[in-house]
Amino acid sequence: MKKNALSSFLTLLAGLACTGSALAQTAPKAAYKDPAPYGKPFAGVPDGRNATIYQVNMRGFSKEGTFKAVTARLDSVKALGANVVYLMPIFPIGKLRAVDSPFAVQNYTAVNPEFGSLSDLRTLIDAAHARGLAVILDWVGNHTSFDHAWVTQHPDWYVHDAAGNIVNPIPDWKDIAQLNWAKPEVHTAMIQALRYWVFAANIDGYRFDYADGPSQEFFTEALANLRAIPGHKLLMLAEGDKKKYYLQAGFDLCYDFGFMNTMKGDIFAKGKSVKLIDSVNTANYRNAPANASMVRYTSNHDINAWDGTPQQLFGGERGMMAAFVVAAYMKAVPMIYNGQEVGYAERVPFMGARKPIAWTPNPALTREYKQLIRFRNGSNAVRNGTLASYSTDDVCAFTKTDGKEQVLVLANLRNAAVNYPVPASVGSAGWRNAYDGKPAALTNLTLQPYQYLILKK
Repeated sequence: MKKNALSSFLTLLAGLACTGSALAQTAPKAAYKDPAPYGKPFAGVPDGRNATIYQVNMRGFSKEGTFKAVTARLDSVKALGANVVYLMPIFPIGKLRAVDSPFAVQNYTAVNPEFGSLSDLRTLIDAAHARGLAVILDWVGNHTSFDHAWVTQHPDWYVHDAAGNIVNPIPDWKDIAQLNWAKPEVHTAMIQALRYWVFAANIDGYRFDYADGPSQEFFTEALANLRAIPGHKLLMLAEGDKKKYYLQAGFDLCYDFGFMNTMKGDIFAKGKSVKLIDSVNTANYRNAPANASMVRYTSNHDINAWDGTPQQLFGGERGMMAAFVVAAYMKAVPMIYNGQEVGYAERVPFMGARKPIAWTPNPALTREYKQLIRFRNGSNAVRNGTLASYSTDDVCAFTKTDGKEQVLVLANLRNAAVNYPVPASVGSAGWRNAYDGKPAALTNLTLQPYQYLILKK
């Protein structure tokens, strides 16, 4: 869900979270009724830090817009180097006050028939697992559609205004009803629904839409419950700004809104100093658990639909790739939005008129993405090594070190040639191109517009 569309009711939710803190602690121990387990738990779910996420917008992924069409392209996703497939909301969409948004969930334990059946979803997940790909679902838990059964069955589970009407929390989105996270019963019902897909479809985790909404108490309870399901290793990604969820509630990964805003808004659009990225890193990882990581991207469904394509935001194809290098290599887990890998330059809507991706081959660009991801996947220094930044106002420069492995990344984020004086502490000798092993000359170094170098000792 678009982040800035939700900022208008942060104060409301903060108050609910405070109220819910005491109430949630008194919630009775729930007895969950799970469906018969389908399939064998997938043993290949990566640790969060080692994930490479591929986001699928099924409404734009193919002309058919179905699970089957995604299944048909899994070999391409695997070849790209991803190891996690993230599916946007798969649930039936509300029809009351509808705006065709997949973020207005009518039923948390059913499949949207436009995508296919539960059997089709299971086939997709089985096929992904067979290729070594984990699958996570997009969970829209903060609110429901106005024709969700809970609205009539449990109206007290929702927030009401002074006139007794269920609150619509986002002025521009009239189709959603705000759940009341001060209600222990809401916690129990939502956890029951979250458990359902682990058993019914053998999924490997969740991306939690607008994780700033539900209370921290809910997430602490829910994530602990899900992780206790025998045999399943689950990956948990928070789309949220509140680091308390990322740091304390048990998430593996958290969206890095700050990085994207800094890159597209400050560095590329306004020409501000590249050194701002260092401040983002410091803020994000202050007191962070050792195994936790931020997720960075140059596009996703919101950015693509509302702001523009990577080409539009980052100065064309070369700027797009320089930005991706920083997102994927500096200090985060990369996420790729479907179509990026072939350089599809049109927006891919997730609501309204369908405009499916034209999968026109772009061998050179796809090969470049594969090369970048392959090296990251094979380098523990890039994924988990210690970061040292040597950035200038124009060049994002850093080393990643793990034991004897050291990687140097230089990315010119300007559409102009830039001289980069290699610091003495980095040294100009001994570096080789990470891909072909050829020696790299770092004296009197000039980086061409949007040029990047990946070097290794």
